Amino acid sequence: MPPIEESVMSSFASKEPQDDSKPLWRFVTVLENNDAAGGNKRWKCNFCQKEVTSSYSRVTYHLLNFFGKGVQVCTKINDILLDDLNRICKEVEKRLKPTHVPLPTATDKTSRIPPVVPQKRRKSSIKNAFNVDDRNHLRQSIARMFYSSGLSFHLARNPYYVSSYSFAANHNLNGFLPPSYNALRTTLLKQERAHIDRLLQPIKSLWTLKGVTLVSDGWTDVQRRPLINFIGICEGGPIFLKAIDGSGEYKDKFYMANIFKDVIKEVGPHNVVQIITDNALVSRNIDGNEEVYNECNWITEVVRDVSFIKTYIMTHSMALAIFNEFSTLKLLSIGETRFASMLVMLKRIKLLKIALQTMVISDKWSTYREDNQGRAAHVKELILNDVWWDKIDYILSFTNPIYEMLRICDTDASTLHLVYEMWDSMIANVRAVIYRHEGIETTETSNVSPFYDVVDRILNSRWGKSCTPLHCLAHSLNPRYYSDVWLTEAPNRVPPHQDPEISNERNKCLKRYFPLSDERNKVYHEFAQFSSCSGDFASFDSIEGRYKLDAKSWWVTHGSSTRFIQKIALKLLVQPCSSSCSERNWSTYSFIHSMKRNKMDPKRAEDLVYVHTNLRLLSRKEEGYKKGETKLWDISGDAHEALDAVGIEFAALSLDEPELEVYNVL
Repeated sequence: MPPIEESVMSSFASKEPQDDSKPLWRFVTVLENNDAAGGNKRWKCNFCQKEVTSSYSRVTYHLLNFFGKGVQVCTKINDILLDDLNRICKEVEKRLKPTHVPLPTATDKTSRIPPVVPQKRRKSSIKNAFNVDDRNHLRQSIARMFYSSGLSFHLARNPYYVSSYSFAANHNLNGFLPPSYNALRTTLLKQERAHIDRLLQPIKSLWTLKGVTLVSDGWTDVQRRPLINFIGICEGGPIFLKAIDGSGEYKDKFYMANIFKDVIKEVGPHNVVQIITDNALVSRNIDGNEEVYNECNWITEVVRDVSFIKTYIMTHSMALAIFNEFSTLKLLSIGETRFASMLVMLKRIKLLKIALQTMVISDKWSTYREDNQGRAAHVKELILNDVWWDKIDYILSFTNPIYEMLRICDTDASTLHLVYEMWDSMIANVRAVIYRHEGIETTETSNVSPFYDVVDRILNSRWGKSCTPLHCLAHSLNPRYYSDVWLTEAPNRVPPHQDPEISNERNKCLKRYFPLSDERNKVYHEFAQFSSCSGDFASFDSIEGRYKLDAKSWWVTHGSSTRFIQKIALKLLVQPCSSSCSERNWSTYSFIHSMKRNKMDPKRAEDLVYVHTNLRLLSRKEEGYKKGETKLWDISGDAHEALDAVGIEFAALSLDEPELEVYNVL
């Protein structure tokens, strides 16, 4: 076939520049542009000289001999000219069509990557039998999905990701297409929520026997809508129940009481043991603020110095490069809203003490220059100051009992029956550390430590707001606190039934549980037998097991003769004592209802959170969660064991919290 220039182009093509995406304009002469008529032009065919007013589509119909399109076909176009015109259109169409980007494993002719020419050899029958080329092609397609969408590599550890491809590979699904955009956000989401609800029924069925704690917390989403979530916790784990949009409502005690009543009705009034909420306003005013400031201001100064060192090194590239030469650990930065963020930062700076001191006395630091020499000198002065490091050690030592107690309580674990004793032990340990540091004998009863007096007042003020009769009842029903071993482990310990404060609060709680006096007298009688080790509780195994067995096992084994007390004990001994799971749930909300997905309506966001949260709960009960390639799949981070060094709770980490995905990066 002759070239275009020698056939059609040379004789009939216009010399004026035309739109490259509409090549047939070159074979007509434009007589008049008529912009008001939808972009139509008056033109004359260069072949037959016919004049027409139309758009480009009728130019193609005329020249390419399309009949019945509202324009006469060109009578001068023969088969040769028609072939050339069609070829011109196809070449332009091919040039403008989006190019398929081949995979690195592709071997087709369209690949832009030069193929590797293999040495001639006999085809491997094993390679053909196992479809090695197809497998490599699929792997690369999956990898491209990750790279093009910015998906986290942790998704590869998700068991549902693995099982979906495994299922497709082992079943004949010719012509299968993945679910569409609309199906994922509507039909399939509703089906999955209903399915998850069915899977949760075995856990919910235990609420009647073991009770449930309702936990609630408030949050504001990316569209500034106030949301209130509700989570039910029992021995089977925390289950996300629902989230309520409080837009346009005044969230006072009456509003909160009404929505709690509605949730209690849904869960079952007889199943609810307690309600824990963190919606109350935070009051920071305590008596003696001036005294508190005078005694504790030095702690603020130390924390400010640590923050200054961290910020200085991380915001100066040369200083950071020098630091990285002397330390394999990184400076850790935790948000202020994180649990014990200040203590975590102090623990990390203490681990870096030797590296920091080696850094500032090195020649590289001495020759390092920046705009403000005073700041570099101040960093060096602090790091080489032994008194400053002693203050850090002191802060960590007297706050460690507080930190350890809060760390235990700030989980979903069953700690309601332990918190009262832990609080007393924590106070005693804090006092021992402070007195030892100040050289005071712990037997002294006079107010000889102003600093401890302030700390003790702060702690007791907090405990006075948190302690409830339910804590005292749960404490009274723990068999361990009646054993001789526990009573002799520390001085001044008495069993719960001999403590006036605990007994008064316990009796208040029992009156609420058993409003009828006849029934309550039976309960008092049962408790008297339990606390005095009389009746069926007088056996050797029962007395010895009070210390050796956990509280729940002891009541199951030895408490059948006291059916009222046993029933209460088995419910209270499996309840948590904090709203931490409700607070962590907002991380899931912010992960799903993020700034990039800010137009999502609250109902769809609630469905996604319901599926996401409860699916993780069910997954953690599977055997494969703790071993294999999918081990701890929902905890972001590759070095899980390293988190212990800074005291970060595993339970608080998830794929919803990318800021802690790599724990040692600022």
